[in-house]
Amino acid sequence: MTARALMVAAPRSGGGKTTVTLALLAALKRRGVRVGAAKTGPDYIDPTFHAAITGRPGLNLDSWCMNPALLATVLHAATQEVDVLVVESAMGLFDGLVAPQGARGAPADIAARFGIPVVLVLDVSGQGQSVGPIAKGFATWQPDVHVAGVVLNRVASARHASLTQGAVQAAGLEVLGTLLRQPGQPLPERHLGLVQAREHGGLTDWLEKLADKAEQELDLDALLAAAQPLPNLQAAMQGGMHSMLPPPGQRIAVAEDDAFSFLYGHLALFWRQAGAELVPFSPLADQAPDPSCTACWLPGGYPELHAAKLAAAHTFKEGLTQFATQHPVHGECGGYMVLGQGLEDAAGTRHSMVGLLGHSTSFARRKLNLGYRQATLEAECVLGPKGACLRGHEFHYASVLEAGADTPLATLVAGDGTALGPCGGQRGNVTGSFFHVLAQHLTFL
Repeated sequence: MTARALMVAAPRSGGGKTTVTLALLAALKRRGVRVGAAKTGPDYIDPTFHAAITGRPGLNLDSWCMNPALLATVLHAATQEVDVLVVESAMGLFDGLVAPQGARGAPADIAARFGIPVVLVLDVSGQGQSVGPIAKGFATWQPDVHVAGVVLNRVASARHASLTQGAVQAAGLEVLGTLLRQPGQPLPERHLGLVQAREHGGLTDWLEKLADKAEQELDLDALLAAAQPLPNLQAAMQGGMHSMLPPPGQRIAVAEDDAFSFLYGHLALFWRQAGAELVPFSPLADQAPDPSCTACWLPGGYPELHAAKLAAAHTFKEGLTQFATQHPVHGECGGYMVLGQGLEDAAGTRHSMVGLLGHSTSFARRKLNLGYRQATLEAECVLGPKGACLRGHEFHYASVLEAGADTPLATLVAGDGTALGPCGGQRGNVTGSFFHVLAQHLTFL
């Protein structure tokens, strides 16, 4: 049976997409529907909440980083043994790079390419009938993007509901739910987004309450009816795996705990499908990588919040240093910070890190670095041969205090074509940078 899909989108970030997505997933699962989820754009945290509900890997779909064949391959993986796939959009529905059309990184690219109907979440706080023109504008902006209906969020009262519902219906759109405003913040946040799902002790109870709210305030039957079958993805997948980053080793030691958790679901899934084994270990528990592994991957995360504990993790530091004498070690963002000489926490206290690369970083001297990146490798390494192009992103507040003298890992270009110069470092078997890789960059098919 072909899976059906719908996309939950909004005009902007912070409008309630994640709340609506999680509520819908939780309520449909309660009904016995086999639900799956995906997130457009580069995001680690929301997919972990999706996975907590669905029991399936949280996957990402990104039209700038992934060519069409790889997009189809990831989407196909997300629909296995699934009745309904809910795709949560990043940012606003049409937000992305200026060009190229259809590959801007915008959620609308995904909706248009695969014919996924859009449920538009409108935060109506402070608005009345003005929501009608907003809904109509989004519904007519791009002809190949179908807005199936609207969910009104943060509705203040029955009168407010009547005003906003009438305006949306006058715009020719169906109202698929009216979520009443709730006091307080439903999920706590920190500097890189929501606090991780793994850190919520009461997550199960919170999701049950969210499912209750969905049953009371969303039209679940109408939302299910809005989901449409996906096209046959088999032909579109031709060559998709060629763009996937190959496994860095046969047995990959992967740091996994509250400090290291930002490993993309599609990488882990396809590395396993390629025959690799992922062997987790916890630096925060002072564990070293399993010496039987053939590579070590230190994902991003929040090492700046655990710098003192990592500095005192002597078994981890010594074990990783020994491991690196024989096998490749790669660190992304937070992992890169830990591979350096030192890490300055938010209070300005410097903590000694592993020291396998020469740089030092600071979370006290914050500067937001955010955006798409294309990286060209300066030399052969665990990520690929010299000259290979990778696509991904940067998202961090940490800054480099001391650059060190290591050979740069890659040369970066921003998504808009702006040259950003060299990044990261490599020394022997050790590589790292603030750059997060999503896929190899091959010619778009």
